[in-house]
Amino acid sequence: MFRFWGKIFKDSRLLRDTVICDESDDTRTHKIFHALDAICYEFDLSKPLWLDATVADFKRHDKTRFYQDNFVDSIDFDYLEIQIIEE
Repeated sequence: MFRFWGKIFKDSRLLRDTVICDESDDTRTHKIFHALDAICYEFDLSKPLWLDATVADFKRHDKTRFYQDNFVDSIDFDYLEIQIIEE
């Protein structure tokens, strides 16, 4: 069971969150990208860009934040945080 948690924050407050579960036999990387796609679809967001700092943070902690710099469109929150909660 692979579980992925997506959260939207504004002014240090949690606005929305969702958990995506994936039981497929896909690779870990594919599961991460599919879960991020599902989170963006549920929150009606464009897909964020993975900057070097974002990738490094995710590799280190299995958790990262996407700020305005990661999005092409304007966002009305401070950041989107994603985290692997179970592998």
